[in-house]
Amino acid sequence: MANMKAVRIHAYGGPEVLKYEDAPRPEPAAGEVLVRVHAAAINPVDWKIRAGYLKGFMDYQMPLILGWDLSGVVESTGAGVTDWKKGDAVYARPDIRRDGSYAEYIAVKGSELGHKPKSLSHVQAAAIPLAALTAWQALFDAAGLQAGQKVLIHAAAGGVGTFAVQLARWKGAHVIGTASARNHAFLKELGADETIDYNLVKFEDVVRNVDVVLDTMAGETRDRSWQVLKKGGVLVTILGQPSQEDAARHGVRGVGVFVQPNQGQLEELAKLADAGKLHPVIEAELPLAAAVRAHEMNQTLHTRGKIVLRVV
Repeated sequence: MANMKAVRIHAYGGPEVLKYEDAPRPEPAAGEVLVRVHAAAINPVDWKIRAGYLKGFMDYQMPLILGWDLSGVVESTGAGVTDWKKGDAVYARPDIRRDGSYAEYIAVKGSELGHKPKSLSHVQAAAIPLAALTAWQALFDAAGLQAGQKVLIHAAAGGVGTFAVQLARWKGAHVIGTASARNHAFLKELGADETIDYNLVKFEDVVRNVDVVLDTMAGETRDRSWQVLKKGGVLVTILGQPSQEDAARHGVRGVGVFVQPNQGQLEELAKLADAGKLHPVIEAELPLAAAVRAHEMNQTLHTRGKIVLRVV
């Protein structure tokens, strides 16, 4: 079996357990596509899995390749694949239960791939799938956000937040984002109508009667968010499940979202990117071998947008 370079973990732990090493190159099974990875983005779920926080929820065999954001080029296809051919430029949020994209190659279900936005580099495209799909599924599938509605987005300068701001603005909603002061001008450029410095102001003191809250923080931020919703509004969280008792007490809905692969939505996101309506925000671009540093940066929870590993 041929080998490839990959970043794997052999046990749960801190960033130091990430090892840049040789690993077996996967072969595409029936219905799968082998993709030559050009870039892979970092997401908080990566280091949470690395640290063992999802044990019991996700059971992995070691060694494990992390990373579930990618952009690359089709290398070969398995039996039964007719939609993709060698040389196609693609991007994806692949199945999180399998080996990921911190590698030169990855085997992905053909149904999980989308055409890479033509106007973007692989590094830019790799920053989109997981975070943008999360924002889309939270705002539109779960919350049903409509034009003219008001949405509060927590951690609006983060990976999910930057896409949520742009998608909500594209939909025609009034966008309020919480972020540190250094990100306010940046968020206005992305499309935020209002910004709140969480270091100086309690958002519940200045926000009232919003239709949707996008919770990316959980904890006391989520607890304080119920009161800013109008009756019949909805709090959508990307971290676990919200309290249905709290939702009922405030006369609103609470919904938890765990992002799923979705080819149709990837194609829509690519169209928005090529139309200039969706811009990936990249804090840093690092080589694959620097995955340890990338995890250390992402785990601070203060990165603007995404960190991307360059593979090619």
